[in-house]
Amino acid sequence: MALKFHPRAGQIFVCDFKGFKEPEMVKPRPVIVISPRLPYRSEIVAVVPISLTEPRHHLPFCYRLSKNYHPDEPDGLPCWAKADMLMNLGTYRLNGFKVRRRKYEYPTLLPDDLAGVRRAVLCGLGLDRIEKQA
Repeated sequence: MALKFHPRAGQIFVCDFKGFKEPEMVKPRPVIVISPRLPYRSEIVAVVPISLTEPRHHLPFCYRLSKNYHPDEPDGLPCWAKADMLMNLGTYRLNGFKVRRRKYEYPTLLPDDLAGVRRAVLCGLGLDRIEKQA
């Protein structure tokens, strides 16, 4: 079901990656919107995928979230934002979490988690060094 609103930074959606090919992401997975609404870009958002798989190496661009935001899973289940896999995607790929018949939820990150994910994105892009020099 297409969104009837523009996603806000920090909201979590299920993203459909149909049309992508391996080694890109190909299955539906939760993503965090990290971009604000920008002029002339109302159809595109920047997203970071969420994974339940613990990273093999603990690097600064893999941010462990304080809780699992998926409505159908336990809050204590560990999950990570994979900030090195930042993507700009059309909003048509995003859906809410279906929790009941014709009922969808759109979880929102806690402010500390959103700030941590944004720092991890800077690390994933190699821009964390610029922040330290300033």
